[in-house]
Amino acid sequence: MTTQMELARRGVISEEMRYIAEREDVSAESIRRKVAEGRIVIPKNVNREFPPIGIGEGLRVKVNANIGTSRDLCDVNLELRKAEAAIEAGADTIMDLSTGGDLDEIRRRILREVKVPLGTVPIYQAAIEAQSRHGAIVEMTEDDIFNVIERHAKDGVDFMTVHCGVTRESVERIIRQRRLLGIVSRGGTFLTAWIIHNQEENPLYANYDYLLEIAREYDVTLSLGDGLRPGCIHDATDKPQIQELLIIGELVKRAREAGVQAMVEGPGHIPLDQIEMNVKLEKSICDGAPFYVLGPLVTDVAPGYDHIVGAIGGALAAMAGADFLCYVTPSEHLALPSVEDVREGVIAARIAAHAADLVRRREIEAQWDYEISKARADLDWERQFKYAIDPLKARMIRESRSPRQQEVCTMCGEFCAIKLLKRYLIHAEH
Repeated sequence: MTTQMELARRGVISEEMRYIAEREDVSAESIRRKVAEGRIVIPKNVNREFPPIGIGEGLRVKVNANIGTSRDLCDVNLELRKAEAAIEAGADTIMDLSTGGDLDEIRRRILREVKVPLGTVPIYQAAIEAQSRHGAIVEMTEDDIFNVIERHAKDGVDFMTVHCGVTRESVERIIRQRRLLGIVSRGGTFLTAWIIHNQEENPLYANYDYLLEIAREYDVTLSLGDGLRPGCIHDATDKPQIQELLIIGELVKRAREAGVQAMVEGPGHIPLDQIEMNVKLEKSICDGAPFYVLGPLVTDVAPGYDHIVGAIGGALAAMAGADFLCYVTPSEHLALPSVEDVREGVIAARIAAHAADLVRRREIEAQWDYEISKARADLDWERQFKYAIDPLKARMIRESRSPRQQEVCTMCGEFCAIKLLKRYLIHAEH
């Protein structure tokens, strides 16, 4: 198997690169060059067919939506409705984070029905199966972990979160650090518990070369997970987080040497004034690898509104150079999201992404804003709905509060500034 990175290094512009170049309005050669350098990734397993996307430098900021069952709410049909809602709302990728039910069958069904890149976190399934088979998560073996990873790759998973930077040394550091919220990454916690119990190195780090072999065979993009990300503002940008990032920087280099595509996952809870620095630090340490951020969440005080908190952080992170936003829903920290939560989370993240794209790619992206502004100037409501990021909600609000004068809205009515100015400009011209 020849990976996208290997093709790019040979000077070959693949069909996927050409397609992405057309969609992004950039040259195919620039896509090829940045894939070769590892600054753009194309998450697309060799066993799947769908229109590809690119994530990374010079491209539009992409948005991911998480779905997945839990043991309390295990309904794959519901999760598929969430995936459908997310894609309709504009999500670029989906991640299956299922922890309840027949995980293999759930993943395979999602792969069959979802025609965008799909990501997973294999350590979840490895830990759950180990608990069932051996009686405890910490009893899972290296074979248990890598068998699940290979199963996901064979099934067609396009990108995988792998917490390779959680090492014995970093676990010892976090124990000494006495963080307020410790480790909030589920995968990071599974591996930390395993390391402490077995007093051995993280198998994903110790056997990283084997992981690279699997990824290369199926051209799976590795999403190097931030298992030690801060789970609250109090823990932001601390020593364990930075040490993990330093380790991930080394792993990015090794992945590139093996011809494997890799991106880097970033912090969760970060105050506004630390976001730009965190992004620039990742780009420097990881040599421009695409940066995938959860939020980031810029305050801890807004349960029920964390999609807004995440959008604020996401806009700043993307403007600073982050390439991929993982949505946050209103139910973050509270419950498994509903279909409507998923939809709201995607829209909020897309607003953040587009706000950043207006800075990163102004000449290309500003046309969208120009079109809706022109429609507003013309009081053309249908065109405003057409160009709205959420046409359904825009139309619903207007139609639910319909004005007497259809040309204007109920905010200003006959005193509409746009209508009045237009009327007097016409008089002035005559």
